[in-house]
Amino acid sequence: MPEPPAWRYQKVLKPLIDIPSPHRIFKGRVLTCVGESVSDAVIENGYVEIEGGKIKSVGKADALPASTNAEIIDCSGKTIMPGLINSHAHLAWDGIHDLARQSMDDSPEISAFKSAANMLKSLRAGVTLVRDLGMNKSNIFTKQAVEQGIFPGPRLLITGESIVQTGGHTYWCCREASGPDEMRRAVRDQVRNGADLIKIMACHDTLEFTDAELEAVIDESHRNGLPITAHATYNDCIYRVAQFGVDCVEHGGSMTDETIQLLLDKGIPIVTTFAPLVMQAQPEIARQYNVPEWKIEERQKAVANPSRYAGLKKAAEAGVPIAFGTDAGSPVVGHEVVAPELKFMVKVGVVSDNYAALRSATIVAAKISKLDAKLGTLEAGKEADLIVVNGDPVADLDALEHVEMTFIGGRKMVM
Repeated sequence: MPEPPAWRYQKVLKPLIDIPSPHRIFKGRVLTCVGESVSDAVIENGYVEIEGGKIKSVGKADALPASTNAEIIDCSGKTIMPGLINSHAHLAWDGIHDLARQSMDDSPEISAFKSAANMLKSLRAGVTLVRDLGMNKSNIFTKQAVEQGIFPGPRLLITGESIVQTGGHTYWCCREASGPDEMRRAVRDQVRNGADLIKIMACHDTLEFTDAELEAVIDESHRNGLPITAHATYNDCIYRVAQFGVDCVEHGGSMTDETIQLLLDKGIPIVTTFAPLVMQAQPEIARQYNVPEWKIEERQKAVANPSRYAGLKKAAEAGVPIAFGTDAGSPVVGHEVVAPELKFMVKVGVVSDNYAALRSATIVAAKISKLDAKLGTLEAGKEADLIVVNGDPVADLDALEHVEMTFIGGRKMVM
């Protein structure tokens, strides 16, 4: 494994934000997200017991002893379920201002405040892990703040700076590099800063990176023990990055049968991000963000066009894993936007139903980040990352607009 970032050598005597993790028992409807059948995953009159930051036991409430020293939390009429994982977000973008101008004009201090505010929004929406795919170097310091107890936030997986060819797609918020050697140096800089994964911007209107550059950036990521994910939005790009050996595809798009088969053969998942289209297509919302009328009409046509999503649907039906991501921070996409993304995933068929959508944001997302042994389901021995939702999200995904409590490692983050 690579050397840890410098801040990990700092001795923390006591976190500034020190939230206890007492022995608690939650009683109510339990959605474990274990297994593909919703009937096996729901315990109508159930309980979840947590202690020492872990899930101690899960089961029928009538199996509980008559007396206990645990704090009892009555969740009648509510759903206790795993915390949500947003696999594609940008904490330093606010969803309001122009992305390029934020990236070039926001001072590091303002980026820190935006990241802090967006972490609170995420927690209140039930998001307990954010895979932050970069905006300059902001997420490096955000992760330090969370892990050292400086500010409360979700668990974070960070890329540091996304890597792009010089002048490439969104160069104004990425690490530019040219040539194989610079690609390797760019990866090593992110590793030194504490990146959990590497992200590349593999295309926009055209394919980006030479073959030698693409080979180098992927090889260097894997040499350092890190997965690498690629912004890839149409068939030729998806096929190319899959062929060269990336571990995940961001956004996705049109795909041929050959490309889908390649993803299956290599076990490469896709993180879909429909929220920007969905939110910008709603005039009453989009106009509040000064989205022009022509853009709203364009988005409405895109949302209403099923052929646009045919490749993603076919890939999902073939067995390519699909994980929930919102591209939070993009225009009109706040970090509290959860249900619109999940509902659209069901609508276009990249997941089969509401329960599959919820799994895409829990256990499927945990598997993509190789954290499924610790997170993603309510099972004894796993980390006590759970949320309490007022309502039944299996019946109605809009219930996720009413997250009442969020716990990470048994610590009550928001209420």
